[in-house]
Amino acid sequence: MQKPHPEAAKQRLRSGKNHLPDMKQNPIIRLLKDWTLPVAMVTGTLAYFVLSRTPMLAPLKPGIEGIVNVLTPLLIFAQLLLTFCKVEVRELRPKAWHGWLLLFQAAACLLMAALLKWCPMNEVYREVFEGLMVCLICPTATAAGVVASKRGGSASSLTTYTLLSNLLAAVAVPLVFPWVEPHADVSFVGAFLRILGKVFPLLLMPFLTACLLRAFLPSVHRWLTSFHGAAFYLWGVALAIVSGQTVRALANSSAPVYAEVLIALGGLAACCIQFYLGKRTGGRYGERISGGQALGQKNTVLAIWMAYTYLNPLSSVGPGSYVLWQNIINSWQLWKKRKREQAATCPSQA
Repeated sequence: MQKPHPEAAKQRLRSGKNHLPDMKQNPIIRLLKDWTLPVAMVTGTLAYFVLSRTPMLAPLKPGIEGIVNVLTPLLIFAQLLLTFCKVEVRELRPKAWHGWLLLFQAAACLLMAALLKWCPMNEVYREVFEGLMVCLICPTATAAGVVASKRGGSASSLTTYTLLSNLLAAVAVPLVFPWVEPHADVSFVGAFLRILGKVFPLLLMPFLTACLLRAFLPSVHRWLTSFHGAAFYLWGVALAIVSGQTVRALANSSAPVYAEVLIALGGLAACCIQFYLGKRTGGRYGERISGGQALGQKNTVLAIWMAYTYLNPLSSVGPGSYVLWQNIINSWQLWKKRKREQAATCPSQA
């Protein structure tokens, strides 16, 4: 019998597979994992309609809304914490293409903000540009490294950019959002501090917590690392919640249908542009796949939450549609990779 490679055994121990049973053989788990996106979105949509159309549940609405407002950022925090617990700090090395992509994100967000601030436009176009702005400044999804690895990219480069893009969003969102969507009863400084107090800890504290646990509580760190796979399911729960919030914004909006279509098309444009520019920029440094995933694959749960909470709620349709667009692009890219691999193995099989 062939002995397992020592390095493979170490990797297995770090990933926590010795602590959890292998879920891949369970067909129900596999089905849910393969169809998490539609299941989560349908669940959130149905939950909203059941709650809103059932009179006997009306007294529960304020309590449920309060729970949702607290639960969503907690789920995002937990997902990031579990992901960053698996990160090896010594592997985090900023690269030149990271800087170019961060510059694009910041410049594009500021351009959308300037248009919203100084160009007169009706409410429909404001919602379109607000949706675009959120899609552009939103940080990279923690799952981007997984997709990049499947396609032959660098997971460590993606993890580094994920941290950097979270830092950028933690600074830019509190500065830009109150400027774009001011409130008469709150000053700019007050809105800035309020958003900073919620967004900055949400995006950066998971990484700092993971580093502190690794240094001072290694047993707790190892225990959390063994649940790394749970981040995927936390994402599914959070996606169901924000999907329900997006449907609520659509149902309560007086905007015409064409406005909702325009916001969704804006999300499509942002998705295609960012995947394209990410690939072009990363390609100049020999990391085309990683660059595309870094700029194109977004933490859409966070984006929807930010849009719904701090901007016009209807603008959350932009990042809500982005969920579909980025998954369509990722599915197409993975399909192309499988086709190339099959074509490469056919001659040897013959």
